[in-house]
Amino acid sequence: MNVDLRSDTVTRPTPAMRAAMADAIVGDDVYGEDPTVTELETRVAALLGHEAGLFVPSGSLGNQLGLRLLVRPGQELVCDSLAHVARAELGAAAVFSGITFRTWPAVRGRLDVEDVRGLISPDAGPYLVSTAAVAVENTHNFGGGSVQPPDQVAAVQKLARDCGLALHLDGARLWNAHVATGAPLTELAAGFDTASVCLSKGLGAPVGSVLVSTADRIAEARIWRKRYGAGMRQAGILAAAGLYAIDHHLARLAEDHERARRLGSELGADPATIDTNIVVLDVADAASIATAAAAEGVLVSALGPRFLRLVTHLDVDDDAVDHAVAVLGPLLAR
Repeated sequence: MNVDLRSDTVTRPTPAMRAAMADAIVGDDVYGEDPTVTELETRVAALLGHEAGLFVPSGSLGNQLGLRLLVRPGQELVCDSLAHVARAELGAAAVFSGITFRTWPAVRGRLDVEDVRGLISPDAGPYLVSTAAVAVENTHNFGGGSVQPPDQVAAVQKLARDCGLALHLDGARLWNAHVATGAPLTELAAGFDTASVCLSKGLGAPVGSVLVSTADRIAEARIWRKRYGAGMRQAGILAAAGLYAIDHHLARLAEDHERARRLGSELGADPATIDTNIVVLDVADAASIATAAAAEGVLVSALGPRFLRLVTHLDVDDDAVDHAVAVLGPLLAR
């Protein structure tokens, strides 16, 4: 039996999703003529309580366009040191938009307004870099799928507004936060100037994210999307998968969360640290454990010398969890 716990990006479209893709009504989206893409953009924007949306191929591009809209070249974005935009997008904000970063350390990636207050430098004058925006990730990937505390999100938003700073939400797994907490998506995305959500992680679509913001910002982002070479033609085939995922795979994320808690508990993780579908294990040698597990058909991610990540998803059922525990348990006990 093979079990892939490296990421929730490894899911494969279900037969019903493939059928929806095959039946999609399409047009040329660069001309704004693909009705299925337009439906997806409108739907996601409404779900998140924003004016407009833009379908993009990846979460990284959604984030990069969002940051581009908020931070001018030479200005500064602040975020935590484990944030995806800082750690896992290959320096794209610096390369493409001239954005500099400063970061604060955060336990499990969770916000604390005092960390932000101690770092920001609005209107820094002619000799220092001025902070232009704050990025928040919810749920937090390298923090172990942690859900951001609502009171701290609100406090950071107030601080940013008081200081004239913009706010970007990396909501790649915001769907998981919604299902885990019961908080409406509109509430989770409120107060942010730009927000990006992924369709190709827990929701199980093969490709795509949606950036949401005001209509004016999205019109500008559409230009930058084309400039970055990401204009898509008959993209309704892909958008149809996203629409199907929202309709059929959103509520079932609760199953992934329950399996992650069981998986983590049986492997010695503290259940209190497993908010959603990601399990992080602190081990002596992550690379060697990942290699040994792969030899027995269980794939996991070694993301640091001691950092082992396991992610449950659409293609991981109860039997797969049992097999993963049977393989990883002895390896971790060595």
